[in-house]
Amino acid sequence: MLPRILLTVLFGLSYFTACAAAEAQFVPKRVDAVDVVVAGGGSAGVPAAVQAARLGAKTVLVEAGFQIGGNATSGGVNFPGLFHAWGKQVISGIGWEWVEKTVRESSGTMPDFSVPTGRWHWKHQIRVNIPTYVLIGEELCADAGVELRYYESAIAAEAITPDSPDPDASAKARENYRWKVTTAAQGEVRVLYCKQLVDCTGNGALAALCGAARMRENETQPGTFNYKIKHHIDLNKLDKEAAQKAFEEALRDGRLEPGDARGGIAAFLQNSENNYVYGADNSTAEARTETNLRGRRAALRMLRFVRSLPGGEDAVLESMSPDVGVRETYRVEGEYVITHDDYVSGRVWDDSLAYAFYPVDLHENASGVHPKHLQEGTVATVPLRALLAKGVPNLLVAGRCVSSDRLANSALRVQATCMACGQAAGAAAALAALQDAAPSELNVDGIKNALREQGAIVP
Repeated sequence: MLPRILLTVLFGLSYFTACAAAEAQFVPKRVDAVDVVVAGGGSAGVPAAVQAARLGAKTVLVEAGFQIGGNATSGGVNFPGLFHAWGKQVISGIGWEWVEKTVRESSGTMPDFSVPTGRWHWKHQIRVNIPTYVLIGEELCADAGVELRYYESAIAAEAITPDSPDPDASAKARENYRWKVTTAAQGEVRVLYCKQLVDCTGNGALAALCGAARMRENETQPGTFNYKIKHHIDLNKLDKEAAQKAFEEALRDGRLEPGDARGGIAAFLQNSENNYVYGADNSTAEARTETNLRGRRAALRMLRFVRSLPGGEDAVLESMSPDVGVRETYRVEGEYVITHDDYVSGRVWDDSLAYAFYPVDLHENASGVHPKHLQEGTVATVPLRALLAKGVPNLLVAGRCVSSDRLANSALRVQATCMACGQAAGAAAALAALQDAAPSELNVDGIKNALREQGAIVP
């Protein structure tokens, strides 16, 4: 028998050999140097990447999912808005180009923006064909020269300097680039050296890896799971009182849950789609999985309930979005935090780069949503400082995780505003990269001119 000390040595060698072999599998297969990395390919990320690339910055767009568009596509919320306020257009640019081309190439129709909506702001939202929207967005990226990477997420980010002890970087990389971002995809780990980062993840996920502070309340707004049940119930002949009684009984005995049809069964049958998902969260893989599972279980419950009603026996689940549409998770703390008072007063700053227009739209778990509209003539704005992560140079944020308090964010999170903020962040990132400067050091008028050249409307 071998002496115990020799066995220990042999075991240790085999263990470290196995660890080295395992680690070798995660050695990056590719190391790239670019100007701008945008994380998240939703309503903010696509305009950010396209704007940066059109300004001449070498740009990579990293998207964890299988298609761009975010809540507009995977979340099934395919009616972006609002681009118009009080009889005039206030948001245009790359996001508007994306929407307009989609409507045109799918033979859709635009709302009549000359007709005031009053309290019915949704009348100015634009229905887009989801598959066409994805294709047009991908074309915009390709034509601009954006490198689009699906199924890939950032797993680490560190600021680098000429003195950084980085074995993966050349001396030139350490001198010329500000960030080292490690991404993971199926079977691959990659390293990206870049000058500027733009977080459009919706959750501030990349910003958190960079050490930025994030904000979040204990209670968050419910998400919405979009699906479509096709049934053959004649609503004109439906005994609505009996159907509602059956619905309430199903709630009591647990066959259904609150949020499955929050407006009652008659309203649900009118549209046959969507339910609230309370506590919806997609900020981690575990939370996103659980949120989607709960949304899908609700759809199955409603399908079975509809099939139990007279005339609903042959009901089928006709379509279902890949993801629950999540309204609220983390917001990144910026150099300025937009407040509710800022938003409803239409405050304009010297560094305002984008307009924003939507009611304060906080969805409550118990009472649903009761939009609070802006006073006539009021249009909010977003300053550059709200796109700059506080205390973290060379990191911008845009989209749902923009620096704002909860009430302001309930209005700022909508798609048209995310597009405008994303384009602004993309312009600032590209100019900073090309000028070898921090975004906070840029001339604001230069950013505005770059945005105007791409059709944006700036304050």
